[in-house]
Amino acid sequence: MAVSNRITSILNITSMLSSFPIIISGIWVASKPDNECIHWLRFPILFFGISIFIISLIGFIGAHKNKQGLIAIYLIFMAFIISALILLLVLAFIVTRPSGAYVVPNRGYKEYKLDGYSSWMRKIVDSENWLKIRVCLADSEFCPDLNQMYIGADQFLIAPISPIQSGCCKPPTSCGYQFVNPTMWISPFNMGGDPDCSVWSNDQRQLCYNCESCKAGLLGNLRYEWRKVNVAIMVAVVVLIFVYMIGCIAFKNSQNEDLFRNRKRGWA
Repeated sequence: MAVSNRITSILNITSMLSSFPIIISGIWVASKPDNECIHWLRFPILFFGISIFIISLIGFIGAHKNKQGLIAIYLIFMAFIISALILLLVLAFIVTRPSGAYVVPNRGYKEYKLDGYSSWMRKIVDSENWLKIRVCLADSEFCPDLNQMYIGADQFLIAPISPIQSGCCKPPTSCGYQFVNPTMWISPFNMGGDPDCSVWSNDQRQLCYNCESCKAGLLGNLRYEWRKVNVAIMVAVVVLIFVYMIGCIAFKNSQNEDLFRNRKRGWA
């Protein structure tokens, strides 16, 4: 095996290894309960990770067997994948940068406003999509789990519950409801001005699933997950760009070595 092909083989093993954090991140995102309610967001990351592994494997076989055609295919498709990952990284950073979270005094959790998120994220929970998402959330264990975890108000009010639980499983704090248990509250005589105050219901199939705060809470969960995934993608992209640049140089050198050998045979 030529020196350039040995280098290319090592580089492809490196790029295969760099696909693992993306695959693991994709599995983590797909396994999150909130993503079960938004199916199209579950698998893009996993798809990218598996694609990187397969293309890197093709490049490794091409380098090991000295098949220049396979190496060329690897370089072409890897260029597309790296470009797509960079585009995804930039897009995810832009759309997840705004946050609808705000601090509530004397509470262990934050609450969420839908207007605080980017317009692209708000489209995920528009009226058409929310009908299906709402039913899925009502069938989930997000809110029932709270009743198992927290009994008294002193425990619940300082609990670091998730954004989706904060938005969907209880009324907004500004409404002035009195705690009975995490998913049952006594209505005040004078409610706050938040429209969600009148939407809240102690019906366990209703709760605040029709509230704007519930939509915001779901987006809060998604934002948290995607910003964590962005870190894995960023590291993988840096590694892949470095590997790709050296791979291009090694591919060019390998072609020069083959050309030199062919000329040497011709002289002989």
